Amino acid sequence: MDIFQKIAEQRIRQAIEDGEFDNLPGKGQPLQLEDDGHIPEDIRIPYKILKNANCLPPELEIKKEILRLEDMLANMPDEKEKYLQMKRLNFLIMKLNMLRKVPIDLEEKQRYYERLVQKFSTKK
Repeated sequence: MDIFQKIAEQRIRQAIEDGEFDNLPGKGQPLQLEDDGHIPEDIRIPYKILKNANCLPPELEIKKEILRLEDMLANMPDEKEKYLQMKRLNFLIMKLNMLRKVPIDLEEKQRYYERLVQKFSTKK
């Protein structure tokens, strides 16, 4: 055993004897271990720090906003406002597609494009 491990073990034993661990939250409950095997080893610590701070990568933030906008659009009665929000939605989808480094055929498709084309092509 290395000297640092011995010192750490000694301090942990002393803290247990002094009762420093008696009133910790979650005492007596099973640990909630997370499977982080899918995360490369060199970025596991930064990933965990960001996750604990409720920080999402930019792609996920945009996806979250896209889902929120889609829900909002489903119940929006005002056509003018709906059109403005659809433009915003398509902008966010375009932004998401630009952030990702995937082939074009795997990109998110813009929503409501067909509906807009139909609506404006029937007006005279």
